[in-house]
Amino acid sequence: MSEILQTPQKKKVLSCIQPSGMLTLGNYLGALKNWCTMQEEFDCTFAVADLHAITVRQDPTKLRAQIYSTYALLLALGLDPQKNTIFIQSHVPEHACLSWLLSCNTQFGEMSRMTQFKDKSAKHANNVNVGLFSYPVLMAADILLYKPDLVPVGADQKQHLEIARDIAIRFNNLYGDVFTVPDAYIPKTGARVMSLQDPTKKMSKSDENLNSWVAILDSKDDIIRKFKRAVTDSNANVHFCEEQAGISNLITIYSAVTGKSVAEIEKEFSGKGYGEFKIAVGESVADTLAPIKAAYDEIIKDKKALEVLYKQGAEKAEYVARKTYFKAMKKVGFVL
Repeated sequence: MSEILQTPQKKKVLSCIQPSGMLTLGNYLGALKNWCTMQEEFDCTFAVADLHAITVRQDPTKLRAQIYSTYALLLALGLDPQKNTIFIQSHVPEHACLSWLLSCNTQFGEMSRMTQFKDKSAKHANNVNVGLFSYPVLMAADILLYKPDLVPVGADQKQHLEIARDIAIRFNNLYGDVFTVPDAYIPKTGARVMSLQDPTKKMSKSDENLNSWVAILDSKDDIIRKFKRAVTDSNANVHFCEEQAGISNLITIYSAVTGKSVAEIEKEFSGKGYGEFKIAVGESVADTLAPIKAAYDEIIKDKKALEVLYKQGAEKAEYVARKTYFKAMKKVGFVL
């Protein structure tokens, strides 16, 4: 009797991104670039986390446009809706429903210790709402609904994954085996991109100084202009070291988009000034982002095709989410 060879099942990975403004070069090099690689290795679920966006006040027209734009950008990056589940969070009601169930199994003290709540409360002092306080529970629901083995996280999201793990373990201990307890996934590559105007801070689309960050969809001229204005130092030596945060940030970016090592870059620009190096970085970044912008410009024009894809993504996501949610409801004791 011949043996039946089974293909090893791919591990499940879940990643979400908020549609809160234009995505940056930092988002691309730090995370989104890796998503394209992950789709070949893992069974991936990607979501536009629009429910999370309203913890701060949003203009409805702008929010709607940003949701469309973010979904289209994920496709433009090369994420394949046939290989992956790509959907808009609010289109799957089980996210909000499970969040309530998990909220009743999460302690007030746990939420009080969330560092991002403290930071955002200070930044939005006139709108410290309950959603801002409890959104890590919604994030836990986002994760646990799809039973991922791995969740890619940056340094600023580790605390949220830990609380999701704690909630899952507590729920499983109380009611039986319902949720997979996910592990953090630290990508093999992923540059930490800092502000072009203050290289001690992470590049952020919320920075009021527009010259401090590069949007994925910026024009080539805008990208080069921003890099020409990037803060460096007075040494005029293309050399990577902690004392030269500005030039080290540019070297990190150039390395990430060209694949060259730091040593190769230092050799390439030995004896050359910062001006020449800044232009080279800007041109390399622009060339890297140009195909994404071109694909995006085509995708965003066809709203009907986009609608078909995000509805199909929501159906795929809800098929999985509904099973997890109903199992959790039944375990708790609800009549189904």
